[in-house]
Amino acid sequence: MTRPGRLRAVLVGGLAAALVGCSSPAGGGDGGTGTGELERLRVEVVDTFPHDTTAFTQGLELHDGRLYEGTGLHGESEIREVVPETGQVQQSVPLPAEMFGEGITLVGDRIWQLTWQEQTAFLRDRATLAELDRVSYSGEGWGICYDQPQDRLVMSDGTDQLTFRDPATFEPLGTVQVTRDGEPLVRINELECAGEQVWANVWMTDEIVRIDPASGVVTAVVDATGLLPEPDRAGADVLNGIAAAPGFGGDGSASDTFLITGKLWPTVFLVRFVPAE
Repeated sequence: MTRPGRLRAVLVGGLAAALVGCSSPAGGGDGGTGTGELERLRVEVVDTFPHDTTAFTQGLELHDGRLYEGTGLHGESEIREVVPETGQVQQSVPLPAEMFGEGITLVGDRIWQLTWQEQTAFLRDRATLAELDRVSYSGEGWGICYDQPQDRLVMSDGTDQLTFRDPATFEPLGTVQVTRDGEPLVRINELECAGEQVWANVWMTDEIVRIDPASGVVTAVVDATGLLPEPDRAGADVLNGIAAAPGFGGDGSASDTFLITGKLWPTVFLVRFVPAE
């Protein structure tokens, strides 16, 4: 049976193929700014941790040693708190069966959780995961992160647009088009705000891109090909899920580490993004 996650390929595939087909390959470009070449990075694995292979991962956030994960699929979507080192689920709250969960982000002691096509965002209490409110929005929901320096949410919807939103009310504040080598970049999925940059999974690829939210320009591309070993790929879906993890894993000096995983993956990887050789 076709998974709903793969069904999304049918819905956006035509547009994605048309636009991606016009794009230049990674590297050798300057993102349309003329200020320098697109930085090419690779994944350096620092450590690995177990991950629930039934979790259709849509969003990851790490805070005070606690990993928060939003999962998808109708009838299976939930928000959960996980012990990152063991993968043990400490608590979880399901979404209504008709809701397909998507990205999550933390804003202080609150969590925002998107839905795919239900045009509904849930506001939750971080300590209990209980629903505090829900708001409506137009279009699809894919990824979301909190841009703390600018005090705004950044949201993706599968197109080449990022939407900025008020972190308290969820009202839209503006948009920016994302470009890679001067061409629109679509299928922007799970997001992570780190410093003044936005990192994003690109759906149905093994790439993670770094986006300047002020201009929408992709400034770096991470090639995560082969991250999940071939023997572990049986039953696994696409790469998705990224959480900034400064100082995690016992190295208090590390400010450039991330936790990344995928839908139905058996492993969460603690990684650094380093220059490609």
